[in-house]
Amino acid sequence: MPKEELFNLALRRQLYFPAAEIYAGAPAGFWDFGPVGVRIRNKVVDLWRKELLEKEGLLEIDGAVLLPKPVFEASGHLKSFNDPIVQCTKCRALHRADQLIEEKTKEKIPEAKPVEEMGKIIEVNKIVCPKCKGALGEVRSFNMMMRVEIGATGDQTCFLRPETCQNIFLDFDRLYKTGRLNLPLGIAQAGKSFRNEIAPKQTLLREREIGQMEIEYFFNPKKINNFERFEEVKDYTLNLQRLEKGFEKKTCESAVNEKIVSGKIVAYWLARTQQFYSKLGIPLEKMRFRELEKEARAFYSAETWDFEVETDLGWIELVACNYRTDYDIAGHAKGSKKDLAVKEEGEKFTPHIFEVSAGIDRSMYVALDCAFRKEKRGPEERIYLKLPPAVAPYLVAVFPLVNKDGVFEKGREVFEGIEDNGFNAFFDDKGSIGKRYARVDEIGVPFAITIDYDTLKDATVTLRERDSMEQARLKVEQLPETLWALSAGRKAFNQLK
Repeated sequence: MPKEELFNLALRRQLYFPAAEIYAGAPAGFWDFGPVGVRIRNKVVDLWRKELLEKEGLLEIDGAVLLPKPVFEASGHLKSFNDPIVQCTKCRALHRADQLIEEKTKEKIPEAKPVEEMGKIIEVNKIVCPKCKGALGEVRSFNMMMRVEIGATGDQTCFLRPETCQNIFLDFDRLYKTGRLNLPLGIAQAGKSFRNEIAPKQTLLREREIGQMEIEYFFNPKKINNFERFEEVKDYTLNLQRLEKGFEKKTCESAVNEKIVSGKIVAYWLARTQQFYSKLGIPLEKMRFRELEKEARAFYSAETWDFEVETDLGWIELVACNYRTDYDIAGHAKGSKKDLAVKEEGEKFTPHIFEVSAGIDRSMYVALDCAFRKEKRGPEERIYLKLPPAVAPYLVAVFPLVNKDGVFEKGREVFEGIEDNGFNAFFDDKGSIGKRYARVDEIGVPFAITIDYDTLKDATVTLRERDSMEQARLKVEQLPETLWALSAGRKAFNQLK
């Protein structure tokens, strides 16, 4: 599906749109989410909480987005959180050097490749400015941190966090000790992070204000294979894109036994990640974990599997799964001069961390991309989003056929009854029934209820399914149980007849 169609739908149906769009000079990379988009985005995070926090017994925090400079000196971000940039000598436009090289040579540039080598590649391949064809200058490193001066005198330097996980590392000692907890221990956070991207593009896929939902799993490195919950996934198959052997399907048990991953904890969280995205409606055949070579990994990672999904734009990274070892705890212990080691079973050690760092907005974008459908129905063209009920903005829409003779009032009564039973419902009494169906189809509402004159006589309504457009007549009193069964996958729509 061309990305323009999804973007047009997003603008038309209040999913997302550029921030401050009425001003011509508004910076790129910032997005506002409209009423429908907010609901879908929140549902993505809610499903993440349900599947990966509540079921796993993780702790959740909500940390400050501004943190002091010493935090990022200790974390390594002020030194290593850089992108390579190059400026046109003619029009002065700035570009990501690695992206220009990849577009020209079709070869992936590792994150850690020195800027001097990128400059040589640009020279050898005669790469010029894509805007004016002018010559490019020297490639240099650009730190993506966003700096903020705090206080009336501006004498305290802080930075907007570039990733939500730093709060988790800083809070670990307090949570672990005051909670009287034991390892392994998972701490999670969903929130905003900020990166001064050089060339934000492709809407939600490359932003400057980023939604992240991150899990940091703390454990004793000697017990990476002493993990009881691994039994739940040992026979589950992972889609792995390995460095040397290419694409392979491996069970979690095989991945551990063949030392493809570092241990059972790593394999377990890869499995849970893949399972979560299946529930977002992403087909299994479009998923993979891509193994990153040392030069391509983030500076803090000893092992990285990027979870990617195939779209019309190619493979898009949604989650970085990083084995961060003791890098973060050891770094903050040194920077804060505080002992952050733990002591369990008579042994004192610095915890290791496995990270599952997912993009909220990227996940939402890819879920929308995979859900987008366009089909011909006779002379008409129909567009709809085949979103799973768990992430649809509303489960059901309620339409009174007319606004007179008590039909409207009965429609409101049915709507309120559905809401009182805990289902998200949408009420619409404007326009023809056909147009109302089309509107809710485009935002992914799975079911619609029509209230008509027969409803007043026999208390029955018409229930319509979004995907098949099939309809069934049933009693109002049956709605709560039927909607639950349909949304939970306990009953198929054709079983209602």
